[in-house]
Amino acid sequence: MTSELDTLAAAYLPALEAEMRAVLGASDNDSAADPFLGMIHYHMGWTDAELRPAGGNSGKRIRPLLCLLACAAAGGDWRQALPAAAAIEILHNFSLVHDDIEDNSPTRRGRATLWTLWGQPQAINTGDAMFALAHLALIRLSERGVPPETVVRALRRFDETCVALTRGQYVDMSFETRDEVAVADYVAMITGKTSVLVCLAAELGALIAGADETRIGHFADFGLNLGLAFQVQDDILGIWGDESVTGKSAATDITTRKKTLPVLYGLSRNSALRALYAGDADDGDFVRRAVALLDESGAQTYAAGEAEGYTAAASANLAAAQPVEPAATALRQLTAMLLQRNF
Repeated sequence: MTSELDTLAAAYLPALEAEMRAVLGASDNDSAADPFLGMIHYHMGWTDAELRPAGGNSGKRIRPLLCLLACAAAGGDWRQALPAAAAIEILHNFSLVHDDIEDNSPTRRGRATLWTLWGQPQAINTGDAMFALAHLALIRLSERGVPPETVVRALRRFDETCVALTRGQYVDMSFETRDEVAVADYVAMITGKTSVLVCLAAELGALIAGADETRIGHFADFGLNLGLAFQVQDDILGIWGDESVTGKSAATDITTRKKTLPVLYGLSRNSALRALYAGDADDGDFVRRAVALLDESGAQTYAAGEAEGYTAAASANLAAAQPVEPAATALRQLTAMLLQRNF
């Protein structure tokens, strides 16, 4: 049986892809003729490494879908929010291009990362271009009848979110040189690095729909808690996920000693894990031993409980926003799906 989420996504996502292709100069499908744009198209999953059209993994598109659903759930026309949805997804992908360099990640979505193919300088430049193009995408709201004052407010919130994203990334990288990180510090970090963009998606959807300030606030809170649940689930998959499904090595978070929520919980409760992490090993035996000690400490169960708590809070925020059907049902289904996902 097709869910409401599937039905609406089938209508929304092709329109989103068309909007993003228009912004990123991919409408003619001739990426090889312009390698500058072609590198962007590769990262977006539209081409292969030779810049030939390909149907690769383009990502989950959760943030832009959330923006469109929030607009509809707040009583607006989702088509008006397409420029905002495209801008949010392009911004997200800009951050991934730079994250992959900063994290030294060789793969993304089951393929070589941009920097491993074209080098770090070109990848940095490509990310910079995507950052600017995301702003140009958002300005296209004015072409869809969105009032000028709403466009200006959306741009302001967009840039405030960009600052929060980069601050969150700064804090995340600073964790690498800290022996101890409190769970509260971790939550503050993922709020900036991940959750604020999910918050923005829901907030802009409601804003473009013309919702009042109270409802916009509830939609924003819904996105914020949903983003926290999403990141904690990502942390779980980063250790216990199936690489063939996630498209990213399940060992990376361990070998880089990334201080994710399950790891912080395990380190706070298991002296053997602390001793292991104090060493410099990063081979397969190290990964297997670390995962075993995390299992022994109950880290996965703890993290799953935290994700469930954030999901419950998000559900309460959504109910307070009084969303209209059928998008309301789709948003509830999206919330449940993100908690249960294995990708």
